[in-house]
Amino acid sequence: MSVLVYTESENGTFKKNAFEVASYAKGIADQMGTTVTAVAVNQTDVGELAKYGVSKVLKISNADLEQFQVKGYSDALAQAAAKESAKVVVLSSSADSKYLAPVLATKMKAGLASNVIALPESTAPISVKRSMFTNKAFGMTEISTDCGILAVSNNAYGLVENETSLSEEDFNPSIDAASFGTSVESIDKLTGQVTIADADVVVSAGRGLKGPENWGMVEELAEVLGAATACSKPVSDLGWRPHGEHVGQTGKPVASNLYIAIGISGAIQHLAGVSASKVKVVINTDEEAPFFKAADYGIVGDAFEVVPKLIEKLKAFKAENA
Repeated sequence: MSVLVYTESENGTFKKNAFEVASYAKGIADQMGTTVTAVAVNQTDVGELAKYGVSKVLKISNADLEQFQVKGYSDALAQAAAKESAKVVVLSSSADSKYLAPVLATKMKAGLASNVIALPESTAPISVKRSMFTNKAFGMTEISTDCGILAVSNNAYGLVENETSLSEEDFNPSIDAASFGTSVESIDKLTGQVTIADADVVVSAGRGLKGPENWGMVEELAEVLGAATACSKPVSDLGWRPHGEHVGQTGKPVASNLYIAIGISGAIQHLAGVSASKVKVVINTDEEAPFFKAADYGIVGDAFEVVPKLIEKLKAFKAENA
């Protein structure tokens, strides 16, 4: 018996959420007096997982799983869970895993708890704390099935190093590519920039910037902070920024450690999508903007004056501490 964890990777490199869910799985394994087994798909170098408490890795090498396919991935994970007699399966809250988790739960006849933000208060039965209603409330969910599936909210648990000796095993689940039902023809990805999903810091801007020609200072601030850039829905609708940068309830959800909103008033849909961020900073000329009520820190001022000064101070601070 072990705790099974699905570790996501891209282009041969583990995503940040792989290490977070591994850390979380190790926490549960310690509660249950067992070990963590990870499933890695088409990933050759898995040694870094040992740093976060993984004792064993099932390595799947299958060309049919080169791109995410929910049917194939759910088949593989269900077979891995059966092989390891897993009582708990841990996934992230990425877009892929949100699609995968309910399919896997149905396949395994297992209870599912999404948006998990803490280790279980008990493991027999599993009782976990979850965020609900776009982080406006919290609740306890109990799973009474033989195996429970837990999807951990991004940045809710963090990275916890717990060095463990690691063994690797090739695993070849029975996968029928003909039954996938969908096929991937092409994928265009942004390279060389921090993605919103993996970012610890997100710098976002809205119509207060007055036009796409003014986005240079947002990108510069993001570069100084090692952050991802984002925008509000009206900005992406106007074509100022790509739709892939639209964050909010109708765009990409954000659960960063720091979220900086520049010239964004704070419509309810936007606030709902970024409410999981731990620290929210708002820069706006309108002191009555709704975002100030949700912010941890607020600056009432003109972004065209505040942001350049902020960049200058941050660069000076980095230079002093280099």
